[in-house]
Amino acid sequence: MLRAFIRIVDAVNYRLGRIVMYGIFAMVGILLWSSISKTFFLPSLWTLEVAQFAMVAYYVLGGPYAMQMGSNVRMDLFYGEWSIRRKAWFDAFTVLLLLFYLGVLLYGGLGSTAYSLGYWGDEPLSFFAGLATGSEEVGRMERSPTAWRPFLWPIKAIMCLGFMLMLLQALSELAKDILVLRGETVEGAKT
Repeated sequence: MLRAFIRIVDAVNYRLGRIVMYGIFAMVGILLWSSISKTFFLPSLWTLEVAQFAMVAYYVLGGPYAMQMGSNVRMDLFYGEWSIRRKAWFDAFTVLLLLFYLGVLLYGGLGSTAYSLGYWGDEPLSFFAGLATGSEEVGRMERSPTAWRPFLWPIKAIMCLGFMLMLLQALSELAKDILVLRGETVEGAKT
């Protein structure tokens, strides 16, 4: 069961990460247009904010892929010399801290997304459950305070999706560590 979970989560995050990786070209295009429009035409109001939204999506949706590939920054002063089993123990312990952190981020992101959809209460999970069942409805939606004034719920929803995928990838890494501690070989496990 652990292997199936690892396989599914890793496949989803790998494919999404490979797609999101090309988002850098979208950001370059947006910022290039911003520079051109400011130099030769009337400046576009939307370019800076869209570039910020694109950067958030790029960063948050690319995080699970980076974790899966082991691209995160790590101090290998001691870690690099440890045995695979000792690394698995250390990673299993530290991923528990990461899971707590990601859980707090996800809960805060859900609250912020609910707020951007016009929910003023303090139970965002019940709000989303109510939206799914039809007992809740969207209120006055939050907009950016800039001149362009886009709705904020799409980027907040993307952030929540990224936090959820990162949480699932952290669980996948924990499952890989558990299998290594059992003495089993795992594809994609840290060596």
